[in-house]
Amino acid sequence: MIGKNLMARIAVAIVAIPAILWIAYQGGIWLRTLVIGLALIAAWEMLSQSGFKPNGGWFYLGMGTILLLLIIGTNGIGQLNPDYNLTLLSFGLLIGFFMLSAMLSSIGKRPPAELYSRHATLVWAVCYIGLLYPYVYKVGTEFETVSGGDLLLFLFALVWAGDTAAMGFGKWLGKHKLAPSVSPNKTVEGFLGHILFCLAIGIAAHYLLLTQVTLPLVLGAAVGVSILGQLGDLVESMWKRSIGIKDSSALIPGHGGVLDRFDSLLFGAPFLFFYLRIFVE
Repeated sequence: MIGKNLMARIAVAIVAIPAILWIAYQGGIWLRTLVIGLALIAAWEMLSQSGFKPNGGWFYLGMGTILLLLIIGTNGIGQLNPDYNLTLLSFGLLIGFFMLSAMLSSIGKRPPAELYSRHATLVWAVCYIGLLYPYVYKVGTEFETVSGGDLLLFLFALVWAGDTAAMGFGKWLGKHKLAPSVSPNKTVEGFLGHILFCLAIGIAAHYLLLTQVTLPLVLGAAVGVSILGQLGDLVESMWKRSIGIKDSSALIPGHGGVLDRFDSLLFGAPFLFFYLRIFVE
């Protein structure tokens, strides 16, 4: 029999995947709103689970900085070109945030070790969410020779279908633990199965979606996204293990939180963006 958790996962996927793909192909304000909205929910999950309560100033300092980074990263402040203007603006904002939060932490009343740990956690959350989420938007909007919707479909297929394949390979052949202290259920066999399945997705994508890109380049992108995405999943698991939680929240039935569902994208998307910039455009 199908368990309730699996039924919930399937039901959510049936509704959410078509909606997300529709928005991916619309691009523009639709995609920007989706990315910023999901990122802010993920930021709320991460900050609140890390001990920064929504009724405190540290929470709003972190959320405000993340929101500004998201707006800048998705070019939502007007036409600032070339790209380095936006990069410098984000870097300047991060420097200002770091200095302000560090100074405020240094005059706090908690023990120094706790002050330092909380400040490091806050900076980590701001960088993790504020810097990485915009690359999902960039992959879908900043390339002229390839459809942004096709690129996002390719990215989502690599990450989500690859995760399912890794789970299957792990249960079928898994004997060697990949990162037992961080994610005990992940295996080396599942990791390699993910890569093999992504190579198959890459072949299909080349002939069906990315015909303008050579097969070797598509396969290189598939392998890179597979590896970075899986390691990105482990990064989020490391954070959860460090504070003793299983899911970032219970917002999505059967899936956990937004951060749980999109953690692999946060490392796969930047890789794909820079890979395409270097080798395709």
